[in-house]
Amino acid sequence: MIEIDGSYGEGGGQLVRTAVALSAVTGEEIKVTNIRKNRPNPGLKQQHLKALETAAKICGARVSGLSQGSSELFFAPVEIKGGKYNIDIGTAGSITLLLQCIMPALPFVEEKVELTIRGGTDVAWSPTIDYLQHVTLRALEQFGYAGSVTLKERGYYPRGGGSASAVFEPCKLHGFHFRKTEGNKKTESNPVGEGLKGEKSMMEEIIGVSHASNLPAHVPARQAESARSMLLEAGYDARIDVSSSEFFSTGSGITLWKGYCGGSTLGKKGLPAEKVGRQAAEEVIKELRAGAAVDIHLADQLIPYMALAGNSSFTVRELTLHAATNIWVTEQFLDVKFKIKEKEGLFEVSVG
Repeated sequence: MIEIDGSYGEGGGQLVRTAVALSAVTGEEIKVTNIRKNRPNPGLKQQHLKALETAAKICGARVSGLSQGSSELFFAPVEIKGGKYNIDIGTAGSITLLLQCIMPALPFVEEKVELTIRGGTDVAWSPTIDYLQHVTLRALEQFGYAGSVTLKERGYYPRGGGSASAVFEPCKLHGFHFRKTEGNKKTESNPVGEGLKGEKSMMEEIIGVSHASNLPAHVPARQAESARSMLLEAGYDARIDVSSSEFFSTGSGITLWKGYCGGSTLGKKGLPAEKVGRQAAEEVIKELRAGAAVDIHLADQLIPYMALAGNSSFTVRELTLHAATNIWVTEQFLDVKFKIKEKEGLFEVSVG
């Protein structure tokens, strides 16, 4: 049995999710103690329970400690199985974090996994559904990963009620080295007028989605326009889709991305739509100007896949505590050793 101290490093839910995913892959029984020990409300929360229950179903695990507030978890996987699964988180708990708990194990199923999940698609402290679709999964494709996620209905805090479907196929992972120039696109644009000879400048293009539910249509439009203006000032063209709907819950948000770098902000009461757009734009601009291959959020998500694929690397502007913790957990399960070195003001993370 592998024993994991749940208070190590970042000491949050991600540590438990990664441990359970790699337990399923390796077949190793695990015991996680001190779960979220240093958090204001320690122990497992409702959204953690649903993710762990789903992981247990998919790999037929024997499990104990699955209760709200539990500080210990025992997880003994049997076999990863395909099939269809319907999951209702029951709150605005993050759909993307639930998927994060099981996705590293899914290349090793014998037949495809089909999931329908209800919960939060755009909630704080987790990747947005758009980020998962357009940044995370696109990056994982480079390892040979075979999975897709489809948004059905957005769900915001506190009511949730969003839904998404996902399909994952068995696949063989292979190594990949993320480079700065990968994923870059350019578009012809002329934000400051044509030059003396009539040439058009070539600007890098950022893609995005600005959305809202049960709010006036001008809210997502203002989010998008504010982000577009800031991006233009920074030298980037932008193509941002705007959507206004009437889903079960009320909320808004915007996600922007280019290649393997993204930024997102969620609306909240008292926060002007213009500020929501600017914050997302500032986030993605900061990542792109750093010149790294991936952003700081994608970096920690890639760690277990790099270890499973072997011979992989990326550069990132900052090695967060989340990433460092994920490296530590991954090394407890797999016979790998990550190398980290500073290079031209960036951190290069490699394995294999």
